[in-house]
Amino acid sequence: MTAGLEARAPKPIVAAMRASKSSAPALPLDSPVQALFGVGAERAAQLARLEIRTIHELLLHKPRRYEDRRHFRSIKELQLGVPATTRGRIVAQGLKTYRKGTRSVFEFVLDDGTARLHCRWWNQPFMEKYFSVGDEVMVYGKPNSLKPCAIDHPETEVVEAGEEVSIHLDRIAPVYPLTEGLPQRWLRSLVWRALALCEGKITEPRPELVLRDLPSRNQAMRMLHFPDEVNNAEVARQRLALDEFVELQIVIQRRRRYLEANARGLPCAGDNRLIKPFLQQLGFTLTGAQTRVLRELRRDLGGAHPMRRLLQGDVGSGKTVVAACAALMTLESGFNVALMAPTEILAEQHFRNFQCWLEALGVPVKILTSSRKTLADLPSSTHHDSRLTHPSTAVPKIIVGTHALIQSGTAFQNLGLVIIDEQHKFGVAQREALVRKGRYPHLLVMTATPIPRTLGLTLYGDLDVSVIDELPAARGRIKTFVRDADKLPKVWEFIRQKLAEGRQAYVVYPRVEDSGELAISVKAVTKEFERLQSQIAPFRAGLLHGRLRPHEKETVMAAFRRNEIQALLATSIIEVGVDVPNATVMLIENADQFGLAQLHQLRGRIGRGAHDSYCILVAELKTPAASERLAVLANTTDGFRIAEADLQLRGPGELVGQQQSGLPSFRFGNLAMDFALVERARTLAAQVA
Repeated sequence: MTAGLEARAPKPIVAAMRASKSSAPALPLDSPVQALFGVGAERAAQLARLEIRTIHELLLHKPRRYEDRRHFRSIKELQLGVPATTRGRIVAQGLKTYRKGTRSVFEFVLDDGTARLHCRWWNQPFMEKYFSVGDEVMVYGKPNSLKPCAIDHPETEVVEAGEEVSIHLDRIAPVYPLTEGLPQRWLRSLVWRALALCEGKITEPRPELVLRDLPSRNQAMRMLHFPDEVNNAEVARQRLALDEFVELQIVIQRRRRYLEANARGLPCAGDNRLIKPFLQQLGFTLTGAQTRVLRELRRDLGGAHPMRRLLQGDVGSGKTVVAACAALMTLESGFNVALMAPTEILAEQHFRNFQCWLEALGVPVKILTSSRKTLADLPSSTHHDSRLTHPSTAVPKIIVGTHALIQSGTAFQNLGLVIIDEQHKFGVAQREALVRKGRYPHLLVMTATPIPRTLGLTLYGDLDVSVIDELPAARGRIKTFVRDADKLPKVWEFIRQKLAEGRQAYVVYPRVEDSGELAISVKAVTKEFERLQSQIAPFRAGLLHGRLRPHEKETVMAAFRRNEIQALLATSIIEVGVDVPNATVMLIENADQFGLAQLHQLRGRIGRGAHDSYCILVAELKTPAASERLAVLANTTDGFRIAEADLQLRGPGELVGQQQSGLPSFRFGNLAMDFALVERARTLAAQVA
């Protein structure tokens, strides 16, 4: 590597690099950045803001893009809206203030002999101190005007003559994320010096793994920061991403092996004495996919090791019935079942469903939420432990609840199965907290938000996966339409028509109350409620949002289920757990404020009966990207396709919540595009774990 660096460096730099190696001791990668020449207290503090405290962290600081400085565009060649790099000399500059000094614009004019370029920064008067007339400057950005040619808030770098010129010019140069006061040129030089000094310390994290088709980690570091060709940087990123994925997969696989080595599965496969009458009373036949998944669950529940299974199924695919069957197998075997849901609305719905289905079979169903403690054996005093203790001779029961189930004072005896619904609403730690309430109970995690493949191998990599990929028969079609806000009068006319036919409707807004930000026309439910009542008169409207008290939410939902309320005005609180087959219309205003997966979940509240259903997405589509995003919903009801598109558009951090999910924050791995790398990492980890 050093030879490659030296070959491109001028003689003074080569001499300096060789001198540093001969005179300076080798620097371990965990050395503080202050060990590098030129890093004092001020620079160290700036680097710390970028989470760079050691030399290794410096070398892992990924460039956010690269500039091919072997080829510059002349100013005359710049095109409107097309990003490009150019260079020239400042011939004029100045700062203009207005509105009594509260607003400003700093501007310099660049000349390269072919034309002039105006570079402007609005309300950043401090930019004036970074430039002088006569400076040669490189500029990167998108021209927003050609007469005159101008770029607002471009990226810039002053060209300085000297020994280090070949680090910054006539090559593919890295452009790093920065912080205030930290120059791009200085950081690039620091990385160059660190690579030269520490090259021999960059070793393979897992030398036993052979990766013949990828560069070594040492080579990857050089290619990442100073590639010979732009595509070399992507090869380097893939190698470093693979290292990250391998370490994660080793942790996942060791966790699973530890469980299998230290825990025996409770015998919970059952004897069918409850399941048979349950299936007979349902009034419908399970789909082939539901039957297949039940066989997988029975095999796990009777297996040698505790079940750890993720059940995926699109909205309306019948996961709750499958979960009820798994619970009955466990109850038949003499063990209790705990089901945790993320909201009181969903917990209440599960409680009602399980009561309706199972109490006729003699199965007790209890509920435990922050507002409802109906368990007969809970002590009345809140100063005592709320222990859900049952002797093994007691009738096994199902306890449905929210986060209240994992409170420190709540414990279970004889717990055979834990079911967690809408797992993406919980964190890994919450999942583990409920499992620890028993002694290695079986675990069934359910989600109606399809998991993109890469997330499935990382976020849920320690779980086996079952998929219900078939919807029940006799369901009406769901038709989705995207409309501009000016089409709302016709939309309301359509909704009134459907209400007159006896159907019901959801109207969803992204906020509870007006934020007061007049520049953002995001409608709020509390502000729109009176307007809705007048729009649908003489039909009745109800209001549902997260700030209502639990009993208020339940009162509204009960009235909607009984069709005493024909239109329910709500926030995304209805995203999960609301099942009213007669509701066949959903209007989502400001639809561009929601993620695709969330919109798909909301849409899943309709189409649950025999009638055709209609989802209308209303938004001000100001950009092609916004139109393209909502078109995904209009063109498919396949949750897996939608989830993959959402991952591409928003990334995993937004999709699952980086901290809550337990996923590490990858420096190089990209879960939106690295499925093949994740699969390869899983195979490699099996050789080490």
